Amino acid sequence: MTKTNAANERIKREYFIFLREAHRRDEQTIDGVAKSLVRFEQTTGAKDFGRFHRQQAVNFKAKLSEAANARTGERLSKATVAATLRDLRAFFQWLSREPGFRKRIAFADADYFNLPDKVIAIARARREPKVPTLDQVRHVLATMPTTTPVERRNRALIAFTVVTTARVGALRSFRLGHVDLDGGYVEQDARTVQTKAAKSFRTVFMPFDETAMAIVAEWVTELRRDHLFGPDDPMFPATAMGLDSTGAFVPTGLLRQGWRSTGPVRAIFRQAFALAGLPYYNPHSFRSMIIRHAMTLDLTPEEMKALSQNLGHSDVLTTFTSYGTVPMPRQAALIRSLAAPSKDGNNPRADHVAALENLLASLKAGETRMIEQAAAGERGA
Repeated sequence: MTKTNAANERIKREYFIFLREAHRRDEQTIDGVAKSLVRFEQTTGAKDFGRFHRQQAVNFKAKLSEAANARTGERLSKATVAATLRDLRAFFQWLSREPGFRKRIAFADADYFNLPDKVIAIARARREPKVPTLDQVRHVLATMPTTTPVERRNRALIAFTVVTTARVGALRSFRLGHVDLDGGYVEQDARTVQTKAAKSFRTVFMPFDETAMAIVAEWVTELRRDHLFGPDDPMFPATAMGLDSTGAFVPTGLLRQGWRSTGPVRAIFRQAFALAGLPYYNPHSFRSMIIRHAMTLDLTPEEMKALSQNLGHSDVLTTFTSYGTVPMPRQAALIRSLAAPSKDGNNPRADHVAALENLLASLKAGETRMIEQAAAGERGA
């Protein structure tokens, strides 16, 4: 059993309040910080934070690099190590400014939690995400059973993710009243929906799969007609459990309440992909799936902006830098085709290149004029 230190617990509680109220961190972030602090205390025997010494940071880094994930048994990833040390550095920097600790902890001592630049680079390296194709998801929907209300709910959950690309927290907390089938949208109202950064926005149903949209419409109709659900009832109700003839717990229907966590959502996705004979793709990967599909449609800038807003992004660059990664095989094909001339010997990209050169020249000329005008203004002053 892990030792605890009463004084440390009081300090941690104050720090968590600071993160929540002063830095506006959410509970999930604070839970991560709490885990990092517990990891550190396990290596010091819960020694008083007020007796912190830089050597403790050095020793902790060495032990953390050899630590294993409790669930998988594998070594902690570089990203996890970097995040843990970042949490600890921020905590001891904060503590060094608090009354009663200013003379005991040097602010610079927290820097001993820093990792070498090469390790940081590895931790921050972007890996190609695992993203399904629309055809794979269509296959998943086609293979899912629909005999019971629970099974139909599960299928509707995946279909709803296709047409909304909603985040897993939002999927868990949607209410029936947020969905407008006639208007063709779902209202992601942060007052009642768990959205990222508590941002409210409207998501128009994505028109990329008619079958998925039909499944969503059937599910909404079933909830209203057969289960008598109203606007305040959950879009995806939790499962009611009961005993069968052998005394084992089995699903018996739907509750009039939603899931308490996002775990059941991920479990449904995992089970559905396994049933279809496909590797698991998490709910968040559907956002990348839709963006990758959209990138093949030759969208106008206005359409790209509309798509970005539909995902809840203020900046279209966020959409394409976070979710618009081109798969490696497609990247290779595009690169190899860049210089490929047409059969008549002309390069079909010449007009695009000329237009780009004209745009860059105009921008450069405008920048030069601005510099000259600023210089003239300074001379006049």
